[in-house]
Amino acid sequence: MAVRRRHRLGPGGGRALLGALLLCVWWRAAAERVRYAIAEELGRGSLVGPLARDLGLSADELPARKLRIVAGDDEKQYFTLEENNRNLRVKDRIDRESICGVVSPCVLSLEAVVENPFDIFHVSVTIQDINDNAPQFDEELVTIEMIESTPPGTRFPLGSARDPDIGANSLQNYELTPNPLFSLLVRESPDGTKHAELVLEKVVDREKQGNHHLVLTAVDGGDPVRSGTSQIKINVMDANDNPPVFTKEIYTVRLMENLPEGSLAFQVKATDNDEGTNAEITYSFSDTAKSIRQLFSLDPRTGDVKVTGPLDYEERKYYEVSVEGKDGGGLTAHAKVHIDIIDVNDHAPTISLLPILNPIPEDSVPSTVVAVINVRDRDSGENGEVNCKMDGNLPFRLETSSENTYKLIIASALDRENVSAYNITITATDRGKPALSSRTELVLEVSDVNDNAPVFEEAAYSAYVWENNAAGALVLRVQARDADAGANGRVSYWLAGGSAGAAGAAPPVSVEARSGALYAQRSLDYEQCREFAVEVRAQDGGAPARSSTATVRVFVLDRNDNAPRVLWPPAAPAAAGEAPAAAAAFEVVPRSAEAGYLVAKVVAVDADAGRNAWLSYELVQASEPALFRVGLHSGEVRTARAVSERDAAKQRLVAVVKDHGQPALSATATLHVVLAESLQEALPELSERAAGAEAAAAAELQFYLVLALALLSALLVLSVALAVLARLRRAGPPAVLRCLGAQRFSVAGAAFPADFCEGTLPYSYNLCVAAPARAVPEAAWPPPPPVPVLSAEELLGADSCDKPSPNSSVIVGEPLADPDAPKGRAGSARQRSVLQCREEAAGAAVDREEREEARSAAAPPAADTLDRSFPVRFGGGRTARLPAVRSRATTRRKDRRQKPGELSRGLS
Repeated sequence: MAVRRRHRLGPGGGRALLGALLLCVWWRAAAERVRYAIAEELGRGSLVGPLARDLGLSADELPARKLRIVAGDDEKQYFTLEENNRNLRVKDRIDRESICGVVSPCVLSLEAVVENPFDIFHVSVTIQDINDNAPQFDEELVTIEMIESTPPGTRFPLGSARDPDIGANSLQNYELTPNPLFSLLVRESPDGTKHAELVLEKVVDREKQGNHHLVLTAVDGGDPVRSGTSQIKINVMDANDNPPVFTKEIYTVRLMENLPEGSLAFQVKATDNDEGTNAEITYSFSDTAKSIRQLFSLDPRTGDVKVTGPLDYEERKYYEVSVEGKDGGGLTAHAKVHIDIIDVNDHAPTISLLPILNPIPEDSVPSTVVAVINVRDRDSGENGEVNCKMDGNLPFRLETSSENTYKLIIASALDRENVSAYNITITATDRGKPALSSRTELVLEVSDVNDNAPVFEEAAYSAYVWENNAAGALVLRVQARDADAGANGRVSYWLAGGSAGAAGAAPPVSVEARSGALYAQRSLDYEQCREFAVEVRAQDGGAPARSSTATVRVFVLDRNDNAPRVLWPPAAPAAAGEAPAAAAAFEVVPRSAEAGYLVAKVVAVDADAGRNAWLSYELVQASEPALFRVGLHSGEVRTARAVSERDAAKQRLVAVVKDHGQPALSATATLHVVLAESLQEALPELSERAAGAEAAAAAELQFYLVLALALLSALLVLSVALAVLARLRRAGPPAVLRCLGAQRFSVAGAAFPADFCEGTLPYSYNLCVAAPARAVPEAAWPPPPPVPVLSAEELLGADSCDKPSPNSSVIVGEPLADPDAPKGRAGSARQRSVLQCREEAAGAAVDREEREEARSAAAPPAADTLDRSFPVRFGGGRTARLPAVRSRATTRRKDRRQKPGELSRGLS
């Protein structure tokens, strides 16, 4: 178990108390050193000591104090703290011999750092030796050659075993196998090293035994005891009575650590009084470790020792070498060489950085510790004394904390928006000659504090959106920027209010929180809401959050999405069991009406605005196309020429009302006109029309039955029809199908004056419009007469028979001209149309004169019983509902030019 050592106060009187007070003061001044002692080779995770408790830190304050241990960058970290930072434990294998060698005691130093407040504690861990190494000899076989004349008492060095352990675990003794001729002598050098020597006890006789074998055993004092052995071989030779003698028994040498390889370190010298080969001395290393032999080389003839490897004072300061001199007769002599290494300033200081605050909050107060700097120099003396400084004019300063330890402290206020990071250069210089220095850079980032609110690019935004937009369509994208960073600069958006509807109603737009994009929640309608405003709030992610708002005004642009609605003539609903046309309104026009007579006025409105609400009127279908015309902007239906007796009594007009949107929308209005001089003349026409409507309904039913049978029959011949169509496809469509592609209406738009005012009623009318009646299906009306293919300009431009449209070539009762025909044929057709129109006008005038004369002579007959009523509209805007008769009734007109108003007063 680890042994913990600390300075403790013992019990006693006033002297002990005084000593305790002085010790506390010294404790703080010396930065509080804690000492532990552990055995080497402890397993990983073994307990070294309760560091937190020994530093006086409770378990509650450990998280805030942030206890940690630091060591130099070039030193191996052998210790670590538990996850709860309470106990110091072994992190890696600790081998005392590899760390300290023969140095005793073996101490590992580290610093413990705490914060809030900041403090540094020095921790020393003494590594205690265990008997984990057995003694070992450099040579497993030692050969000794001795002359037979060697006198008893002669000593022969056997070398020494090496045990890396220290103290009682190191080498303690040598043992030799028993032999009557030899004995063992153990000598101890001044440095404590034990050497074994073989002592000759009796004279050897080479003739009796020329070789002797002994075993030398080295034993340490550990528990259990460890040992090592070496074989000794003794060869007996003939006599050589003078051994070599060295000039010195011990040589002392001092070498600079920067001595280059190949330099002469020292020289040993020995002499021999013999002559010849017995006086020739050979030098060699004996009892010298292999690591030393790699650093030095010995010339066997001259005794010169040269440096062959790098010398480093920081690794080893002292070497001991044994040199053997042997003459030609085999006699040897030994000398010791003590080599001291002198330190040279060859190591630059090393700098270790321990950031405490990185990044640094920009609102940190001055004097806050942001980093701990540890400076070390492996040299000794003045070469190892280091000064540390910081380069540049920065808002930081260095303060000395303890020996070779500095604190980096904030000197003035920080602002991340101005400087977001500091590159601090720290220089450490020793006091050697020449001085060496090292530099390191520390990058300290300044963390953001939420001190800036988001700022919109614009204080107010405007967006324009077409109505009938798709739900989810992008309306506008707003953007706000925040000078802060990270979450403090991450802006999110939401709606903060506005005039976008009633309270509690869902806003018409939504904003995406991340991008600031506004999307339409639903389709917008210009007729309901033309503009609205919302407030968008931008808020950062800081704590507390900061925000700002911007106003977004959204303007809805009108589209032509409403077709014109016809107010007059109204669409008559179809009653149950009654023909649809029975309740329809009719306009009565006297046959004496001249050109320009006001028949009726088509009144329509459009819910759109602007050009989308500008209305124009065109007459697209009429029983007599040349008889009526409609005002382009007023909607007034007037006679284009004088009514003649040859004109049909019943006229059906279809007018289209178009707006000026893109694309244009339209609605149709159907107007029924009865040409009659009096009401009595109009009633039979109305009665026949009602009866014809009932017959048309029966005929329509019969038509659908026949159509169903025709469709069933068409299925039988479908395969034949497909084959025929396939052949006809190459030859082109037949002439009879070409008419199917003709347009019924002109695609050319009507022309309007540039200053046409906005609105749907260009004239002022006093109308009383009731709720719209149920629309009458188009199928209920009797089939209209064939409509000629005319453009809008031709229909609107045909004001009278005298001024036919240059593009019109329609003649009633005749088939339409082929549009593909040559222009000469079309010109002759127009001329015939004009002549026929003039003849009809002249004939109508003659017929009116004859009818007037006949009516004056005839008496008016009595009318039959009425059984049905019809609504009748007269020229000038008057409307009445009159009964219908079973037989035709005629009346005599008193005045040929009687006004419609007088006729209506007479009926009432």
